Amino acid sequence: MPIDPQVVGYELDPLDYQVEPDKVILYNLGVGAGEDPDDLKYVYENSPGLMALPTFGVIPPFPALMSLLAVPGVQINLAMLLHGEQYLEVRKPVPVQGKLISKPRISSIFDKGKGALIELDVDTVDEGGDAVFFNRFGVFIRGEGGFGGERGPEPGNEPPDSDPDAVLELKTSPTQAMLYRLSGDKNPLHVDPNFAALGGFERPILHGLCSFGFAARAVLKQFCDNDPTRFKAIKVRFSRHVFPGETIVTEMWKVADDQIIFRCKTAERGEFCLSNAAVWLNA
Repeated sequence: MPIDPQVVGYELDPLDYQVEPDKVILYNLGVGAGEDPDDLKYVYENSPGLMALPTFGVIPPFPALMSLLAVPGVQINLAMLLHGEQYLEVRKPVPVQGKLISKPRISSIFDKGKGALIELDVDTVDEGGDAVFFNRFGVFIRGEGGFGGERGPEPGNEPPDSDPDAVLELKTSPTQAMLYRLSGDKNPLHVDPNFAALGGFERPILHGLCSFGFAARAVLKQFCDNDPTRFKAIKVRFSRHVFPGETIVTEMWKVADDQIIFRCKTAERGEFCLSNAAVWLNA
């Protein structure tokens, strides 16, 4: 089998990332910030205090996904790799300047039948060694299941059987993926029509982590007064694709003082793009 279960615990090389105001602004714009007057703090370096959206936390460790392909015992076809799940926890205020170091390791491999799910845990610290982010990337490899391993936990975070407490529609732009890719994910699937066609799509699709950022912005606006310091963690499953230019509809349920269950669909096609999703808030 191309994936050796013995690689669980394997530590990948650390990743350095230099945070700069322009990178923060570029990411914030890439997930749609800027249209609301209260978004000036996300897009203008001379605002009273430039702030990173909390989901910027996925950017410094993102190259670990590609590093996974070089791990001995992980021989997989890149075309069979899907970003299946994402968990991000923000452990201190997101910096807008400074050096960060991400330390990835393979934490789990689950047998999903039709594929294998590799979980990659990444701790990101600042130059002083203080924890800034924790990410868990869930990478689904089609065709690599059936090896007899554990199936893993159920995704959870199912919406209640009631109307949402809040619904917010945020429209993406036709060039959204072209902008978001400048934060580090330059997979041609998101910009090249010919490459997208090879993947079975009629045109390039939006990055899943871009939709993830839009969803987090919706929760911030509805339940945090657009204050990123109230945001603690987020977890999602990537269910379906979004085309740039479509509208992401985020349906939200406040199930506890510190927890919002949500799901996202496209207004134009009605397909759910993010599911089994939740945000946890700081008190």
